[in-house]
Amino acid sequence: MTDQNEIFDLQLDKLTYGGEAMGRLEDGRAIFVPFGLPGEKVRVRLTQEKKNFARGEIVEIIEASLDRIEAKCKHFGECGGCHYQNIPYEKQLIAKREILIDQLKRIGRIENPPVQDMIGCPDPWNYRNHIQFSLDRDGKLGYVGAGLGLAPSVMPIGECHLPEPSINDFWGHLQFEPETNVERVSLRAGVDDDLMLMLESKDHETPELEIEAGISITHIYEENTVVIAGSDHIVMNVLGRDFKVSAASFFQVNTVMAGKMVEHLLAQLPITQSTTLLDLYCGVGLFSAFFAPKCGRVIGVESSESSSEDFTVNLDEFDNVELYEGNVEDAILHLDAKLDIILVDPPRAGLDKSVVDGILKLNPGLIAYVSCDPSTLARDASRLIAGGYDLKEVMPFDLFPQTYHIESISLFER
Repeated sequence: MTDQNEIFDLQLDKLTYGGEAMGRLEDGRAIFVPFGLPGEKVRVRLTQEKKNFARGEIVEIIEASLDRIEAKCKHFGECGGCHYQNIPYEKQLIAKREILIDQLKRIGRIENPPVQDMIGCPDPWNYRNHIQFSLDRDGKLGYVGAGLGLAPSVMPIGECHLPEPSINDFWGHLQFEPETNVERVSLRAGVDDDLMLMLESKDHETPELEIEAGISITHIYEENTVVIAGSDHIVMNVLGRDFKVSAASFFQVNTVMAGKMVEHLLAQLPITQSTTLLDLYCGVGLFSAFFAPKCGRVIGVESSESSSEDFTVNLDEFDNVELYEGNVEDAILHLDAKLDIILVDPPRAGLDKSVVDGILKLNPGLIAYVSCDPSTLARDASRLIAGGYDLKEVMPFDLFPQTYHIESISLFER
């Protein structure tokens, strides 16, 4: 074992999932270094040491990568929000595809994963329709810092290049009292630059605010949403279709790329008027809304009460749509419909083993898996393949430029 805080020189070999570059210590252990790039020779201080790996922070770049560029944001390297501002955007896309392939090979044991070229974001800046801030002790808005061996803390910020312009024009004017009971502050932008401010706390006491901006403001605590001003929801528009999205409901943070994912699914899934489609983790109905006019029957399953209510409104015009409100783990045990296609869009944790077993028992001809985490996708893909499915295609979409996050749609055929 080496001494914590020891400084040494090493070569970085490749980018890994999580936004770090990997090198090797003299004893052969992997060391993971944030904000480093493949091919760089760096001087590193050890920040964390385990039996099989270590983490370090760059003290000095001895030989920089030819790909390295100046970051756009002054907080890059300290803030934990972005990981790849130091790489040109087209190189980010290539790196993410390689990481996705590596995860499918290593975790999923899939020999030649059919990963396509990543579909990039038309504008890799100011693309987020939803941003979430933490507050420091003085009530200033910030993000959780990169940490680098210390306990992560909230770092006040003066600029951010990821939110849509309407959010960016507004958030800098927000101020809170020190030691406020508000834990998180979120902003969401909808159609016509409508804004919703969401204040989250554990406390039922409504935070005091003085804002004269004509925006919607809500207070979310436990499972409750209280409207302070304006409306309890915002309207999002994807490919010309409006969606009601309540304060506590999930919606894809990149509206343009959400549309590209919908278009991909519409082009790839063999839908006819006799198709029965099961949409698991259906949210407010983003995918179901586009499939309902083309399918014989659409069945949605969603555990969030808020998202379920939005789904009901967003798909009210269709008679061939049903919704089960409850956990997917429970619902899948009670479904006995003959299903042609199952579409899943699980959270980062992926599919519970009981859900995979339930899908295999339902035995659809096709499974479309929307993933936001390649490691859990790889694990679940391995289970589906073992259950008798072939992985036909993995199409990655860059919903989160400048960060390590990787969205993808995988198609499995029986």
